[in-house]
Amino acid sequence: MRSIWNGAISFGLVSIPIKLVNATESHSISFRQIHLEDGGRIRYRKVCELEEKEVSGAEIGKGYEDADGTIIPITDEDLSHLPLPTAKTIEIVAFVPADRIDPLQMDAAYYLAAGGAPAAKPYTLLREALKRSNKVAIAKFALRGRERLGMLRVVEDAIAMHGLLWPDEVRAPQGVAPDTKVTVNDKELDLADALMDTLGEIDLEDLHDEYREALEEVVAAKAAGETPPEAPEPAKGGKVLDLMAALEKSVREAKESRGEEPAEVRHLPQRKTSSRTTPKPAQGRKSTAKTATAKKTASTSASASVKKSTATKKTPAKKTASASAKRTTSTSASASASASAKKSTATKTTAKKTTAKKATPRKRSA
Repeated sequence: MRSIWNGAISFGLVSIPIKLVNATESHSISFRQIHLEDGGRIRYRKVCELEEKEVSGAEIGKGYEDADGTIIPITDEDLSHLPLPTAKTIEIVAFVPADRIDPLQMDAAYYLAAGGAPAAKPYTLLREALKRSNKVAIAKFALRGRERLGMLRVVEDAIAMHGLLWPDEVRAPQGVAPDTKVTVNDKELDLADALMDTLGEIDLEDLHDEYREALEEVVAAKAAGETPPEAPEPAKGGKVLDLMAALEKSVREAKESRGEEPAEVRHLPQRKTSSRTTPKPAQGRKSTAKTATAKKTASTSASASVKKSTATKKTPAKKTASASAKRTTSTSASASASASAKKSTATKTTAKKTTAKKATPRKRSA
């Protein structure tokens, strides 16, 4: 790999010669602008606005445009007097835990290669110290005319450096979160967790740029004079009317795409239909009410003898005996009254004796 910067790592009083190489590469396909009429290439030329003529790179310098449009020339000599101690040095200023670095600050990535045999031992020392401490190194360095912030960490057996944005270059997320107050229930969180579990397990090596591959096929077909293949139309996303239904469908489709069995969807209690048969306890209550009504009707319309029979069945033995005694007394009294109207006082005495004799066998039968 070709180095883009040569310098040294300043680790206290230890200096480690290194070479800076790009850790990433772009595979995107670039296009040229052409003239549609004849296919001629369109080029950008550097033209002076005052003279309206093209100028070469040797005639081009730097200038700062002021707020009123005035151009202030800045020469290389002016820049050479600026204090830039990190012009050829990656100066380590601190060691911090990796979780202290906000991923929003991360920029381009580089590999730091040891600059020759003398740099091998101090390079290895710094690498092993980073491994054992489980920390990353924060450093300052200068690249392309400006000072930058970097983070050094271990990648396999090499030291990598990520360019970092300065803290004041990261914008706060003000006005980004929804203004509407939203409450998420446990059922929705459970379904979201299930969807995360289904989609979360994947090998990053299996991911690839499908758009770039399709674009390469189009370019190859055009170069061979063939008709480019037509890509299928992407599925149109519908409006999310029911979050729970969308989550359930997402989990089901994710599992089916992985060849797993369709997910078992458990409907929530509030989704149960209201057209259900009346529970048995309710039927029992209705039957009881009807029975009670029938009993009342029967009790009202029945004769006095039926009432006595019903009372005799429901009343304990003692109450039955008492009721029989009362009926006997009432019958004797009626007989005595009738006898006194027809007979004399002596007959009344006989009637009393007869009543006593009649009452005795009835008590025995009871």
